[in-house]
Amino acid sequence: MDFKIKGKIMILTAILLGFISCNQDKEVSPTKQDIQEFVFASGELQWEDAYNVAAQTDGVLIKADFEIGNKVLEGDVLAEIDNKNNHINMLTAQEQSKIANENLTSNSPQLQQLQQNIQFAESKYQQDKLQVERYLRLYETQSIAKVEYENMQLLANNSLSNLNALKKQAILIQQQATQQHIVTQGQLKNNEIIKMYNQIPVAKRGTVIKKLKTTGDYVKKGDIIATIANDQTAEAVLNVDENSIGKIKKDQMVYVQLNTDKKTIYKGKITDILPAFDDKTQSFVCKAIFDSSLRTSLFGTQLEANILVGSKKQALLIPRHYMGFGNKVQVKGKKELIVVQPGIVSTEYVEILSGIDATDILLPLKP
Repeated sequence: MDFKIKGKIMILTAILLGFISCNQDKEVSPTKQDIQEFVFASGELQWEDAYNVAAQTDGVLIKADFEIGNKVLEGDVLAEIDNKNNHINMLTAQEQSKIANENLTSNSPQLQQLQQNIQFAESKYQQDKLQVERYLRLYETQSIAKVEYENMQLLANNSLSNLNALKKQAILIQQQATQQHIVTQGQLKNNEIIKMYNQIPVAKRGTVIKKLKTTGDYVKKGDIIATIANDQTAEAVLNVDENSIGKIKKDQMVYVQLNTDKKTIYKGKITDILPAFDDKTQSFVCKAIFDSSLRTSLFGTQLEANILVGSKKQALLIPRHYMGFGNKVQVKGKKELIVVQPGIVSTEYVEILSGIDATDILLPLKP
């Protein structure tokens, strides 16, 4: 297969076409041969599962010691970002969390003070309760007036109300401490996650194919640091002319020649036909995978490919220059030019579907 042919369509024949002579003025007869139709495409070698590793916070990039071609594993730290704010925020959240944790225990100063008040109120109530019992006995013996007994009852009730109020206050403080603990724990976890953004980890194992930032660069959130891809799954990304894209189908056979390995023709098949026109290359993009492993697999290697889009058995062929404008040919013994219906057309050959047959003899067209 001649990969140097730049036409969009080629016809591949297995024999020499005997009807073509060195002298283009000779008579020739159509010949039936097996043919294959190919669509030419240029492109490049890419790897599947390529993804960008980006900064998740602002800061100065440090420890970016990786290089293109390095193998990386999932979880490896590719680089770090010096962002002191994230570190300080996490330390602050840790201290606040300690205070919130302490407020939940009996060591909480506020709870200790309140417990002392409750104990005092409990003692006061018990004392007032005993006094009420004493005043009741005195009142029953008419040793005191009724109003004195009622005043003591009122004092005991006030002591009980004060005790209950302090107990409710203790419950409320405990609830507030619990709520504050939940809030500070959430803040701590958030700040721990944000601090982790200072590190740039690898999401999936692969090979570094692009390095866009280096140590000392200031990066913002979202800046791409590197691109990583799986070098075990190479694919050919092909640019196909818009006039030929309609002939491309999935699973069609592809013959690929890498610019870095001109002596080898790799076989593959079409796996994807992207639906959008690529303005950059002014073509449609197809993808193909290889039937066997490549001897060399450098990301971005330029390549040429021929896509097998059709084949025919015993097609009727004539030399391309024997067919003129309007698909007309000169047949020996005929005064008028004969209109033929062409099929596959290449730079050298034309498939004839109707108009002439193998018994006709063609004459060169007159200038």
